[in-house]
Amino acid sequence: MPRGNRDSNFKEDIMSEEKIEPMPEEDVEIIIPNQTGASPDPAPVADERIERRPQRDRKDRGRGGRRGGPRRDDRRSEFAQKLIGIRRVARVMAGGRRFNFSAALVLGDKKGRVGVGLGKAADTALAIEKATRHAKRGMLTLDLTKTQSIPHDVRSKYCASIVEIRPSPGRGLVAGSSVRSVLEIAGIRDVTAKLLSRSKNPINNARAAIEALRQIAK
Repeated sequence: MPRGNRDSNFKEDIMSEEKIEPMPEEDVEIIIPNQTGASPDPAPVADERIERRPQRDRKDRGRGGRRGGPRRDDRRSEFAQKLIGIRRVARVMAGGRRFNFSAALVLGDKKGRVGVGLGKAADTALAIEKATRHAKRGMLTLDLTKTQSIPHDVRSKYCASIVEIRPSPGRGLVAGSSVRSVLEIAGIRDVTAKLLSRSKNPINNARAAIEALRQIAK
């Protein structure tokens, strides 16, 4: 081979080597096969979706932040009540006196049902609640006429109280003391009630009226 051709080929090789640029280094993932020869499974990825309970709107809740309807105090009872006596009573103990409250009331639906209850407790509200339960247990259902009056005269005595109730068409309700409260809550009209005793005890007068009305109860 002539010498001139070898020099030209040498120069071309040098120029080609100068044009060669180094390749950039890249991260290569190396997978090591397991014993069975299969590639390992990728690590489980935690699910980013988190179940969250839907936040309920506070407007949907009842008063005071409670769920459901209104409070127990907001519910209207089917019975009407009227206090006929509330007083403070004292009981003598070894360390001194202990004071409680006594409440008496008349309970009814003004449709022929009526009862008188008495309750005692250290708090006034609790005494009234006990009296309400007592009145419900002893409630009477009266057999009234079409005009919401009584069919005949009734009379009764309780302790020192004596009460007489008579029908009086067209006169309305004529009564006094706690007997009037009993007749109003019971829904009785066109009657005249008379206290034949000198007792001023409202609880005894109310109980005497209840005993008189027991004669026309169903």
